[in-house]
Amino acid sequence: MQTSSSIQNRLIDTIAHGNCIDVMRQLPANSVDFILTDPPYLVSYKDRDGRSILNDSDDSWLKPAFAEAYRVLMPNNFCVSFYGWTRVDRFLAAWKAIGFRVVGHMVFVKRYASRARFLRYQHEQAYLLAKGNPELPAAPLSDVIEMVFSGNKLHPTQKPVSSLIPLIQAFSRQGDLVLDPFCGSGSTCVAAFNTGRRYIGIELDPQYQQIAQTRLARRAAI
Repeated sequence: MQTSSSIQNRLIDTIAHGNCIDVMRQLPANSVDFILTDPPYLVSYKDRDGRSILNDSDDSWLKPAFAEAYRVLMPNNFCVSFYGWTRVDRFLAAWKAIGFRVVGHMVFVKRYASRARFLRYQHEQAYLLAKGNPELPAAPLSDVIEMVFSGNKLHPTQKPVSSLIPLIQAFSRQGDLVLDPFCGSGSTCVAAFNTGRRYIGIELDPQYQQIAQTRLARRAAI
């Protein structure tokens, strides 16, 4: 019978295919140094090409998934999660009920508008969540970060590696283990690899899991 530690060792530096709740349940508690993730925004999103994201229409997964993320995260460490601003109440309620403390908020400024209605929407956003009481950094990261357009060639909401690298450098050390439970095309894992960290990615959609796995195998730093 495989232990949780042996399962984790098998998953390190890979992109696992499956429901992140089920996969994280197999990992040891307090075994991940940093979590950086971009979950579904609960908005039933479709891009111009008709691509969509699994589990983007309801929040039944939200609290169970982040409860497992909280369990596997080491005490006094951080989770950075992007979120949909129209559903911020659901995200905040789930995070706080689980035990995460909100200790920061980041805005990622885009030079293009992803959509225009009452306003031109030219930013993404993420919360900095803490488990326990991490030490204050000597040189805090700015809470405004530029986000260049990734082209979304690999995934409908593909984040640029260049915007994720500063987060990984600020909230983890070389050799640490970075987890992305909603890894999409693998940008977090590429950023972790490029900064000397180990990684575990989890992706529910088999198409994107394969894209991410291929991307990491080629060490495609894009």
